Amino acid sequence: MFPLEVFIAYTLACLLLVISPGPDNLLAIGRGMSQGKVAAIASGVASGTGILFHVFAATFGLTLLIQTSELAFYVVKSIGALYLLWLGIKVLRSRNLFSLEPAKKQSIKTIFSTGFLSAALNPKPGMFVLAFVPQFVDQNLGSVTVQMIGYGVWFAILTAIGFSLMGVFSSKISTWLTNKPKLVSGMNIGAGITFISSGLAVALMKQR
Repeated sequence: MFPLEVFIAYTLACLLLVISPGPDNLLAIGRGMSQGKVAAIASGVASGTGILFHVFAATFGLTLLIQTSELAFYVVKSIGALYLLWLGIKVLRSRNLFSLEPAKKQSIKTIFSTGFLSAALNPKPGMFVLAFVPQFVDQNLGSVTVQMIGYGVWFAILTAIGFSLMGVFSSKISTWLTNKPKLVSGMNIGAGITFISSGLAVALMKQR
């Protein structure tokens, strides 16, 4: 059902997507720098769970509904865009997503919910899953639903692991960044702009 050569190609494609800069891996990196390994892992797992949400939504037709229903598409797009814009403005105002100073510890629940909502409320991953995963599905190899879920779950796992490792690694270089406040400030500005740009990109998405 999952031919090795197809699975390897799919895994490589997923890894390229995981390491591409985006709001969700920036969240994990920021958590790692400001609150350590556990927070980074929680944020990474939350993003993976958000991807999993899109996988099941795409598999069972919710993403297709969003693509075909103008009202559903508009509502989901608006919520996702506003959430990303809010995160971006919050980062630009506070400048503490990437912080080397002792920060107020947030609960794992708060860290997880922020990471999950960032991924789940963004309709772009859902559209991507619906367009990307089926390219590796072969009707002749068995249940399409099982294949969609299998490939999708693997993508979610790779996302969780990749983002977690990025966050854990960032916690390791925090000492090196201690004497580079301008670089840290620039990273916060860049992260805020990335969130806002992602929010605007979602807001300008057109129904296909």
